[in-house]
Amino acid sequence: MPQLPGADLPDLNKWLPFVLNNGQLDEETVLIGHSSGSPLILSILENIKVKLKKAILVSGYARPKGNDKKPDMILQSQYDWKKIRGNVGDIVFINSNNDPWGCNHEEGLFMWRHLGGTLILRDGEGHMGSDSFNQPYKEFPFLEKILTI
Repeated sequence: MPQLPGADLPDLNKWLPFVLNNGQLDEETVLIGHSSGSPLILSILENIKVKLKKAILVSGYARPKGNDKKPDMILQSQYDWKKIRGNVGDIVFINSNNDPWGCNHEEGLFMWRHLGGTLILRDGEGHMGSDSFNQPYKEFPFLEKILTI
């Protein structure tokens, strides 16, 4: 997949059409999204006409985070959970109990309650790969294991 436009400023109005127009999505596709990539995956799954193999959402969220009142440009106001679930064979959520940006276990549980699949809660993993949380993952062996399941 080519680099998302404006990758440092998540914007569903830019990212979703880009993926839908440039992505090659089929029944063997596995989508992996970290942080704001997770609501993007939810939107992709809601807007495609093919059933993908798997989606893995790491440190994901589907609701506004924290007390910040400004809109999160990557979130939809609501999701068609049934349509999302119907467009993916398997869905996995990986969240931590101490994510400093609110992409925590409560968000993983919220999405899992709507979509089922597998919810994995990691103790003390923060935002899983964030330089700001002093976790610059160069490798993510746990994720590699999930890809083989």
